[in-house]
Amino acid sequence: MNVTVEYQLTRNLYGKLILLDQFGMTHEGVMPVRAFPITDPDHGIALIDSRGHELVWIYQLTDLPEDYRELIESELAHREFMPKIKRILKVSSFITPNTWQVETDRGEAVFILKGEEDIRRLATTSLIITDNQGIHFLIQDRLTLDRHSRKLLDHFL
Repeated sequence: MNVTVEYQLTRNLYGKLILLDQFGMTHEGVMPVRAFPITDPDHGIALIDSRGHELVWIYQLTDLPEDYRELIESELAHREFMPKIKRILKVSSFITPNTWQVETDRGEAVFILKGEEDIRRLATTSLIITDNQGIHFLIQDRLTLDRHSRKLLDHFL
């Protein structure tokens, strides 16, 4: 179901999003921000200006015309880099800091975990692990990891 939008969304020559609102005002450098990036990524997206003020609220991404949806998804992909851990291959030790070798949806990665406090629960079974560089790795459902991965992870939970 597509909804009628009261604004125009385009890209300028420099790749920045441009919003022409219902009042005819042009806003350059518009950024999409998800309200619930992990638990409900397609619902609740704000288009904000360069000062952080909300210009448009999008209830559901799939309701937008395809060209607008593609612009927003492309911009979000550049802003949100969060590899999803599929398997934990190796942990150098069970004392932090330690080195983790993991398989993600973007390939294998090696990172340093500074402390156990850098593993945060999001929901009952989902976790975010932040490495020493500030990169976030997502485990969507720890119960779906293989036995070896769960065993390694359990040492830190």
